[in-house]
Amino acid sequence: MRLYGGIDLHSSNSMVVLIDEQDRLIYERRHRNDLVEIGSALSPYREAIAGIAIESTFNWYWLVDGLMEAGYRMHLANTAKMQEYGGLKYTDDAHDARWLAHMLRLGILPQGYIYPKAQRAVRDLLRKRAQLVRQRTAQILSIQNLITRNTGACLSGNRIKRLSGDELVGMLGLAEQALAATANLWVMRALDEQIAQLEQAIKARVGPRQALKWLKTVAGIGDILGWTIVLETGDLARFAKVGHYASYCRCVESKRVSNGKKKGENNRKNGNKYLAWAFVEAANFAVRYNDRIQRFYQRKKAKTNGAVAIKAVAHKLARASYCVMRDQVAFDLQRAFR
Repeated sequence: MRLYGGIDLHSSNSMVVLIDEQDRLIYERRHRNDLVEIGSALSPYREAIAGIAIESTFNWYWLVDGLMEAGYRMHLANTAKMQEYGGLKYTDDAHDARWLAHMLRLGILPQGYIYPKAQRAVRDLLRKRAQLVRQRTAQILSIQNLITRNTGACLSGNRIKRLSGDELVGMLGLAEQALAATANLWVMRALDEQIAQLEQAIKARVGPRQALKWLKTVAGIGDILGWTIVLETGDLARFAKVGHYASYCRCVESKRVSNGKKKGENNRKNGNKYLAWAFVEAANFAVRYNDRIQRFYQRKKAKTNGAVAIKAVAHKLARASYCVMRDQVAFDLQRAFR
């Protein structure tokens, strides 16, 4: 007898359910989020369990990794694609877990990618760098706001990065204003130091990769964007076609069409937001420094608007990056932007 598991994971507890091939309930119980406790509950059925489905929530790492190391076959459910049965009047955690197991048994569970544990830590380190960069930008904008509001002067971000505490005190008349701006400045300096340390660690851990070597030949892509694209993409073989990869990068339009007419939109946030950011950043750099891509952008912008035109450039760069990483060849500008 084959069993199928479903786990409805929450922040402090998990509902564990096992069903058989006829959808009969074999096990149902709520457990604390403790790997030993959940593993002990599953161990009597270990040989019969064909697979366990768990939702892709914010805290799935520890449970999926732990059960995979224990020998269980884990399936990460893509919550954005799952549809609940609408004919039910009442649902709870036990029903949700049973529904996961039911879809797994039928082979219709929409699954997400379980990123390898060893590489996931480096990828998350790069995400942490992006978070710190956003916080540093917030400090710069706060200093700009203080100076402009109290003096009328407009300083660029690069000028603010070079400011010293004494210069800020001289610009702002009141001691309280200078104290506020200096606090932002010191936080910005501390973030600069941490960002530099993270970049060194990422560079050492990523190392020389063939995919990164060829990816940096793509217009607009340097070290940071190259690391982001390589690490967020993961195993390229999981994308059957270049269109699937472009969709994962959120570079494909989201809409429903019937009889040639638009009937609505699907979930436009399906995909990887970090890859979407990386290719939009690459598109902005490419438009700024590459004449051919700039002409393509201007033609698109004349027909639509700047945001749509940048997204069109990002789409082309995403497709080109897929081919570059797959075939291990240099970027062909003429082929990408005919």
